Amino acid sequence: MSKTVMIVDDSGSFRTVVKLSLQKAGYAVLEAMDGKDAVSKLTGQKINLIVCDVNMPNMDGLSFVRHLKTTSAYKFTPVIMLTTESQDAKKAEGKAAGARAWITKPFQPSQLVEAVNKLCV
Repeated sequence: MSKTVMIVDDSGSFRTVVKLSLQKAGYAVLEAMDGKDAVSKLTGQKINLIVCDVNMPNMDGLSFVRHLKTTSAYKFTPVIMLTTESQDAKKAEGKAAGARAWITKPFQPSQLVEAVNKLCV
């Protein structure tokens, strides 16, 4: 059975690039447009890993990760932040929120797949 990765990003074209890379690597993919949309899709199903942007409308990525870590079903789900943000302060905030990895856009799909393979439980 393939593992499921949720992609949370407000750019549809960006979600498509990530989705195709992950599907090619054998993952099932769920998509959400922002943190609020992602929360509504966390319905108890097994999600092995989440790839999340930082800057999004409605609920940003760091708020989403903080929320995720308070839900019993998902508090141990690894999160990779995939974002244009590269400041150390943001990375520290992401780590404090519970993100396990930080990849800066533009990125190589192979780099993302490698990180997902390492962290996907």
